[in-house]
Amino acid sequence: MEPVTHILTGACLARSGFNRRAAYATLTMAVAAEFPDIDTLWSLRGPVEGFTHHRGITHTFLGIPFEAAILVAAVYGLHRWRLARHQPSSTKPLTVAPVRWAELYGFALLALLSHLLLDFTNNYGLRPFFPFNAQWYAASIVFIFDPLIFALLLGALLAPPLFGLISAEVGAKRQPFRGRGWAIAALVGVVVLWMFRAVEHENAVELALSQSLLSPASAEIPLAPTVYLDAEDAMASPDPLSPFRWSTVTDFGPVYQRAEIDTRRGTVRVADSLEAKPDRSAAVLAAEASPLGRAYIDWSPMPFVDADRSGSKGDTVVSFRDPRFMGGWLQASGRSALSGSVTVSASGQVLRQSLDGRVER
Repeated sequence: MEPVTHILTGACLARSGFNRRAAYATLTMAVAAEFPDIDTLWSLRGPVEGFTHHRGITHTFLGIPFEAAILVAAVYGLHRWRLARHQPSSTKPLTVAPVRWAELYGFALLALLSHLLLDFTNNYGLRPFFPFNAQWYAASIVFIFDPLIFALLLGALLAPPLFGLISAEVGAKRQPFRGRGWAIAALVGVVVLWMFRAVEHENAVELALSQSLLSPASAEIPLAPTVYLDAEDAMASPDPLSPFRWSTVTDFGPVYQRAEIDTRRGTVRVADSLEAKPDRSAAVLAAEASPLGRAYIDWSPMPFVDADRSGSKGDTVVSFRDPRFMGGWLQASGRSALSGSVTVSASGQVLRQSLDGRVER
């Protein structure tokens, strides 16, 4: 998910009761819920490096215990700094909740796990068992940004202070820990939305798998018997606004077919053209063996690979696209997000790699 949703999730987790158990819980859990995305710093070394390492070791079960330790150590340093500045004669305690470092470490782990869970629910996915198992896992039930989830979490954090202003006007005593019920309700609402979207996702996949396709090969032979291809596999990507609209891609063996599916109406609107799987030419094999190609083929479950031999000096430009980021509103905007290209010379040497138009130096 995008960063703000992660932070809001960590804050709501803390507000659900953990902030009463240990001091600095809200700060620690809000930061921890977004901390795994520190791997975006790899993009400073280039777009391909950033893509290769994104959702890598910091998004794994192996990495998060160390991340929790780093965060708690940083908060401990903040606590010691505040303690040094605290006036001994002050009647106001330094923290409202007790300082419990072991519990705070456990809360940091929980918030870090929430990051992994949210990333698993979207269609980009993650590899939680890396480096022992590089398999990507993605539930693909919500888009990278979901407005309803965002609204639920933000509302749960904004409602308590707003109602607190009303209480202050009527002279009610200020409560030290407010908003627990709102936070719990928002988190339960997110889970309910996930469950509903998971059901609709399965419906979309079933509709995609129920399709058949006239074999492109038989259509080229006059008077040949009609041959239909059965679907071998299918995947569905969510729409950020509606749980009933899904962009699907179905594997029919030699070709892929994209479609837009409405699960509420049970309608399937297929794309005008098919995506043929690439030939295993030397240029395609060289592109797939490049750093970008290896990372892309590993990450994308159904990559669209195209080879254009019209380059200068006999070069071949091999492009990589992921259908999960081509349909729905992205298609309407004319964008093909997370697309890459590799330029291969006539001798099979990789000359250039780029991702989303940014060239790797």
